[in-house]
Amino acid sequence: MKESIKIKEIKEIYLILKDKINKRLNEFRRIWEDADEEIVFAELIFCLLTPQSKAKLCWKAVENLKRKNLLMNGNLIEIVNELNKIRFKNRKALYIIQARNQFSTNGKISTKELLRKLSDPQRAREWLVKNVKGIGYKEASHFLRNVGLSENLAILDRHILKNLKSLGVINNIPKSLSKKQYIEIERKMIELSREISIPLNSLDLIFWYKETGEIFK
Repeated sequence: MKESIKIKEIKEIYLILKDKINKRLNEFRRIWEDADEEIVFAELIFCLLTPQSKAKLCWKAVENLKRKNLLMNGNLIEIVNELNKIRFKNRKALYIIQARNQFSTNGKISTKELLRKLSDPQRAREWLVKNVKGIGYKEASHFLRNVGLSENLAILDRHILKNLKSLGVINNIPKSLSKKQYIEIERKMIELSREISIPLNSLDLIFWYKETGEIFK
């Protein structure tokens, strides 16, 4: 692969931000190692809220739900009221309650316990997509990365797809992604990661930084 100006830019950003990126990724890993069940569940809800909504607004909504003790105990109306800046708030509020019921055992959230039974990230992603309403491949990949369970699943949001197109990895940005398309683009992004010697989860954060000017989630 001939190194283009855009690839050189990506490598330069990585060199500048490598320490900050690694610090962020270590924070994700510690969530799985050290965090309680509610924190892991909050990350799942954050990813559930993100489709067609800004990530920072979604995280703020999750924090408000936690602060008001509504993430674990709020009813539908109470949760909807905290999602005013989130698109499809009524549907997503219902998804939150469904997920809460789904991941509860004897009245307690057991997200980590359930995920431990799934032997690898690929299997965990498939389970999440098939069983959790509101979670697709992007959201499942995002969640597994954010709790430190995966370093080799691509989070194909609009920022990532835009950058992949700019780099010539894909020819166009699909309006929607089937499972087959998602896996194929993910494979191409993994190949790019290997070719330029930047870990996949770091590459994701670099693309996010290019679009937003910060390293977030």
